[in-house]
Amino acid sequence: MLIGGHVSPAGGLVKAFHRGVERDCDSIQIFNQSPRAWRLQNYRPDDAAEFRELLAAGPVRAIVLHAVYLINPASKDEVIRKKSLDALAHALRVGDQIGAHGVVVHPGSQVGEPLEESIDRVGDAIRYVLAESEGCPLLLENTAGAGGTIGRSFEELARLIELGGDDARLGICLDSCHMFAMGFEVGTAEELSKMIERCVEIVGVDRLGCIHVNDSKAPFGSKRDRHAPLSEGEMGRESLAAFYSEPRFEELPVIFEGPGLEGRGASLADIKVARELREEGLRARHESQPPRSPKKKATKEGP
Repeated sequence: MLIGGHVSPAGGLVKAFHRGVERDCDSIQIFNQSPRAWRLQNYRPDDAAEFRELLAAGPVRAIVLHAVYLINPASKDEVIRKKSLDALAHALRVGDQIGAHGVVVHPGSQVGEPLEESIDRVGDAIRYVLAESEGCPLLLENTAGAGGTIGRSFEELARLIELGGDDARLGICLDSCHMFAMGFEVGTAEELSKMIERCVEIVGVDRLGCIHVNDSKAPFGSKRDRHAPLSEGEMGRESLAAFYSEPRFEELPVIFEGPGLEGRGASLADIKVARELREEGLRARHESQPPRSPKKKATKEGP
């Protein structure tokens, strides 16, 4: 499991890498441009090349890009739609440039339009941006359900993948806070396991690309996307520990986004809590396993 956090890319990719190292991260997530502005940002070729060398050497071994919040591929508005497609295609091209594990995007919002029409537009957008880039995966994030957001259920995520052409580059990013806010039963390891089994049946195990582990300020089923520092929100340590120890999340970037204990993004203290939660989860899973019957020693038979 590649435990990590969201870090600032201020000053370039190499500085973002070192922020990850300072925080004891195995993986990092960054915004590839200002999250609340349309202006596209490019990285210098030498910065990207050095970053790829650092990534190959570790200890940070994966980077995830988070697309800007303004993107809404479901929009009918021609200006918003063009800006959304340009920004998302650009993020994927940046992902190609730096060897990113994937680009995470919120699938969009209906904005008062019928769901099926909105989802069809997202499918069209997905096919377009994949054609405009080379190999970086696009990871559709599940949403908390407020304001007509799309991607609230495994069925909606699967439908988006289907409409996106079932491309091998398409995957999903599951956010613990969003699942909790949407009313998914994820309070224990057993509940989470059942939920992930359902996700795998509907979406496919090969589609799991990234996990966001965030606690929730808002109560269960509230449909409010309000993050809290790990173990200080409504979810509880047992639920968070279950996410950090879920076997099907092994080898994936598992990112804490924040706000953290210091009131900003992920800090070293937050990653320490994440690793503690993983140990708690692994220990609980081990202790819940039934004891194995001792093997009988082979005995020699007499003449």
